[in-house]
Amino acid sequence: MSETRRYRQLRFTRPPGAAEILLVRHGESQAARPEEPFPLVDGQGDPELDENGHEHARLVADRLAGEDIAAIYVTNLRRTAQSAAPLARRLGLEPVVEADLREVHLGEWEGGEFRRHVSEGHPIAVRMREEQRWDVIPGAEPTEQFSARVRGAINRIAARHPDQCVAVFTHGGTIGQILADASGSRPFAFSGSDNGAVSHLVVLQERWIIRRYNDTGHLYPGFTTRPEPLT
Repeated sequence: MSETRRYRQLRFTRPPGAAEILLVRHGESQAARPEEPFPLVDGQGDPELDENGHEHARLVADRLAGEDIAAIYVTNLRRTAQSAAPLARRLGLEPVVEADLREVHLGEWEGGEFRRHVSEGHPIAVRMREEQRWDVIPGAEPTEQFSARVRGAINRIAARHPDQCVAVFTHGGTIGQILADASGSRPFAFSGSDNGAVSHLVVLQERWIIRRYNDTGHLYPGFTTRPEPLT
């Protein structure tokens, strides 16, 4: 009598030729002060990491140092480079700048004004959330334009790294847009990624697969209070 065949549940495996992209939100950056606007780079706020942010960066390095990471990418805003630095030292990799993965441009609310207006419940901030559009802020980047630039950057990185895993240190709004595009969700469905959190995307040409969102298991044992997510 022949043995009955058994079919176990299959575990996910990376498709041949696909790139695995670990999207890491930068560590917590300095608090915004109305009397001391952040310096600007190409019109966008460029704060440094604060003390918590440097600890986030160290804990991310501890978490990812054992992964088979072929490259590290950062944006042209220094909080991503500072966040990537501990992991880059551990792995002996030189981070590559991909400026198109920078944060969404917030127009007249750059330099720290966005945080203040959101915290104070400004009517435009309320409308932004209700309509799920950045460009209700005067001069801010339209969603279609933001989506096109981050999608182009992800596709370029994936094309450079078939069958490899890379770490991309980027921004909360950028991660939200990437995952919204990958899932076909509403624009702000993945907003609010925590500082230092890891999300996981697998890219094979036009097929984008979300494997993980906002993984923070490596962060909070070192903190007495949960840090608030900031854009």
